[in-house]
Amino acid sequence: MSMPTPQPVRGRRKVRIGQVVSRKMAKTLVVRVTRRVRHPVYDRVIETASTFKVHDDANSAVPGDWVSIMETRPISKEKRWRLVKILKRASQAPPVPDVELEALREPAPEQGAGVPQTPGSTEAEPSP
Repeated sequence: MSMPTPQPVRGRRKVRIGQVVSRKMAKTLVVRVTRRVRHPVYDRVIETASTFKVHDDANSAVPGDWVSIMETRPISKEKRWRLVKILKRASQAPPVPDVELEALREPAPEQGAGVPQTPGSTEAEPSP
């Protein structure tokens, strides 16, 4: 009984999630990946964005889609990533009904809203 030959271990490949920005090249996408980092001097959290050229063999993604990309061997001068999966389609987002838009708008000010209230009173007193 012989021992099976061990397969060479492939390194872990980086996986990123981003939004498709452009699809103007054949079988190539431009994907923007944003990440949050802490600024070294100002100690604030800021968003930085990186763009990647991604190989899309089927030309299935369109601008606005959220996609998962994986690092791969160099495919061309700038392409080192490939499309793994389309997570959310931009064209399938349901339209927002007008009813919900009305609920988000601020209500009109009431008649007595401009009169200041005195401490201890619950209603605005009528102005003379």
